[in-house]
Amino acid sequence: MATPTTKSTFKDYCLRSLGFGVIDINVSDDQIDDRIDEALQYFSHYHFDQVEKMYLKYKITAADKARAKLNDTTTATDIADNTVTASFEEGRNYIPMPSTIISVLGIFPFDNAATSNMFDIKYQMRLNDLYDFSSTSMIQYEQTMQHLDYLSHILVGETPIRFSEHQGRLYLDMDFDEVSADTFIIIECYRKLDPTTYTDIFNNIHLKRYAVELIKKQWGNNLNKFQNVQLLGGVTMNGEQIYSQAQEEIQRIETIIENMQYPDMIIKG
Repeated sequence: MATPTTKSTFKDYCLRSLGFGVIDINVSDDQIDDRIDEALQYFSHYHFDQVEKMYLKYKITAADKARAKLNDTTTATDIADNTVTASFEEGRNYIPMPSTIISVLGIFPFDNAATSNMFDIKYQMRLNDLYDFSSTSMIQYEQTMQHLDYLSHILVGETPIRFSEHQGRLYLDMDFDEVSADTFIIIECYRKLDPTTYTDIFNNIHLKRYAVELIKKQWGNNLNKFQNVQLLGGVTMNGEQIYSQAQEEIQRIETIIENMQYPDMIIKG
């Protein structure tokens, strides 16, 4: 069996699975391409094999800080009285994201928890209490660290974020004046893999079965337009049955795929 490694060979595999070479598959090339693209899109959103968790570094620039001070204005008109209008302003406190990013989970905080400032309480604890691992209890140290982290969470908090895959913008709802230019932030996110680069995606068993059933459903839908029409040799194709079988199998495969996503992908930032 030839292993599909490109969209073209993947298309050939799907057609062979439906019986191409023995019978005619009444689906156009454009329809097949559409169904394969649909399968890849669904697969990248729900199956862990076509996404990867990433920690992207981004350096805040002076242009980002300047843009965050600007606003976009939206005007609304009252439905009953068109002489009444209202203007709303929205800050441009966003950074553009790559088109391959499908979900943003959060960003690492801007505080100095990981710095070596000699006046920092954590630095003093390490200096005075942990000069060796036998001088103090690690249990007490761990409890203290958790308490300091809790205080930081309550008093400082986390930077609120907003992200939409189709908008392609990561909004950072914070005061950009508190962040200096050339400061790096770490963005925790999910990125979909490009099948043209990682060609083994085309050989995933769930993707192959899902694409085959989508094309089969399209085939049945096409035949439904010519119900009870006999083909050459007196053969009658039952488009409604083909469509129903494909629809039932699609629902079963989608249930399997949706159960194979990362838990934190269910809630997308």
